[in-house]
Amino acid sequence: MPITAFLESNAKEYGDEVSLVEINPELIDRDDLSWKEYSLVETAHVQGYRKTVTWREFDERANKTAHLLLEAGVRKGDKVAVLLMNCIEWLPLYFGILKTGATVVPLNYRYTAEEIKYCLDLADASVLLFGPEFVGRMDAVKDRLPKIRAFFFLGENRPAYARDYEADMATRAAEAPGVPLSDEEDAAIYYSSGTTGFPKAILHTHASLVSACVTERAHHGQERGDIFLCIPPLYHTGAKMHWFGSLITGGRAVLLRGTRPKWILDAVSKERVTIVWLLVPWAQDILDAIDCGEADLAGYDLDCWRMMHIGAQPVPPGLIRRWKRVFPSHDYDTNYGLSESAGPGSVHLGLENIHKVGAIGKAGCGWRTRIVNEAGADVARGEVGELAVSGPGVMKCYYKDPAATAAVLKDGWLYTGDMAMEDADGFLFLVDRKKDVIITGGENIYPVQIEDFLRNFEKIKDVAVIGVPDRRLGEISAAIIELKPGLSASREEILRFAEDLPRYKRPRMIVFDKVPRNPTGKIEKPTLRAKYAGGSVVAQETEAPVKIAPVRV
Repeated sequence: MPITAFLESNAKEYGDEVSLVEINPELIDRDDLSWKEYSLVETAHVQGYRKTVTWREFDERANKTAHLLLEAGVRKGDKVAVLLMNCIEWLPLYFGILKTGATVVPLNYRYTAEEIKYCLDLADASVLLFGPEFVGRMDAVKDRLPKIRAFFFLGENRPAYARDYEADMATRAAEAPGVPLSDEEDAAIYYSSGTTGFPKAILHTHASLVSACVTERAHHGQERGDIFLCIPPLYHTGAKMHWFGSLITGGRAVLLRGTRPKWILDAVSKERVTIVWLLVPWAQDILDAIDCGEADLAGYDLDCWRMMHIGAQPVPPGLIRRWKRVFPSHDYDTNYGLSESAGPGSVHLGLENIHKVGAIGKAGCGWRTRIVNEAGADVARGEVGELAVSGPGVMKCYYKDPAATAAVLKDGWLYTGDMAMEDADGFLFLVDRKKDVIITGGENIYPVQIEDFLRNFEKIKDVAVIGVPDRRLGEISAAIIELKPGLSASREEILRFAEDLPRYKRPRMIVFDKVPRNPTGKIEKPTLRAKYAGGSVVAQETEAPVKIAPVRV
């Protein structure tokens, strides 16, 4: 069954029910509004603040989009790219592309003009749909995109080289285009995070997308009455595949355009949200706002909220302990996955296993896991090796990159590049990314372990540990520490706190700086390596200040 069948079923069964709500707080929020004043603002009169689409309208918009693209020459096997910020048009457009039999190619809205060109070329995209935020970037590369046959624009001030998507789509037929689709046909190309250079194009079939729907519902027990708050970018598998739990059940989703704590709490309260997926920084920001008195929970009705879950990066156990003290009735789950495995769910903690917070969990619904050494043999429990997963959501391939595909797909197993270990109870713990392991004096240091420890220091908001070159030891560990707002700490305080770590794991350098994270919450360690690699920064080392030598990234 193709993924589009769920949409068509929901349109028939629940046609008049709201499927999507878009909330855009930036249209009313001002810096001079307090938490209480913001929550009392009357928004009904603000045009564009809140938009809704029913399941029938969702399906009809998808059908009209499909007819528009078919009339523009799109056929099975073609690639159609989408470059949009989160908005209520995003998902109907995505499904409209799928209904033509074409492959949809979501693009990261943070890409530079050259990255956009690279990804469009790599995917062999023939059509691009984009929004007003990207006009400048598209102007810079549009004349160097010979494969693009048509540009469609969503928004005001349309550039002359693009067609008006809304106007053209509105006049098309609302009936399904009738293009036959099968499970194993190509459906979507998602791009990797690109942490080791330009991103890879990850090809998924309809079957792997459908498997994500099944996995999500199995893990989190979605019912039609659940309302899911979707905050992360829709171009990423994480947000999309968690929303698939709403798609398979016919449940409502709220697309929140922004991540401020007061916006999240207000959306939960007013929209009666039951499930929220957060990234680590957003959960930290909510708790910090509550701790400092900025957020007054008494001003919100949050009894509807039944579950919070986190994925996309290692989850500090201390963060979840804090969360449960503030929200003791919440269920909690950790989700692990990759874009190569149809997003989150190949491993998950499970709602019943909160006592194991810190672990990523066990194999998800329909999945299997292994931890292997360099030779591909299973390691013993308690030993560190590379995590490999096998299941229905594994990608078809890296598009047009057979060498890269062969390097990670071996005998039906996807080698994740994540170093992990299994405890005596069968729970998996992430140790670090394979490429991030620091080797100091012959000892392997796993930065995640140090980061998790340092985050327990009450003044630290976030931390990233990277390796920097050292003439004697090869590498030493440097901790980039972001303090909580309004607080200060000395290098000596951090080092005293770290004395409970084994000596070889203690950071040898302390740098106070902001910890950069990408839109999916992952620490941008290549950015930090580049920032502290050229000899332009003097870091504080535990023995004596040293100038950081160049680091190969």
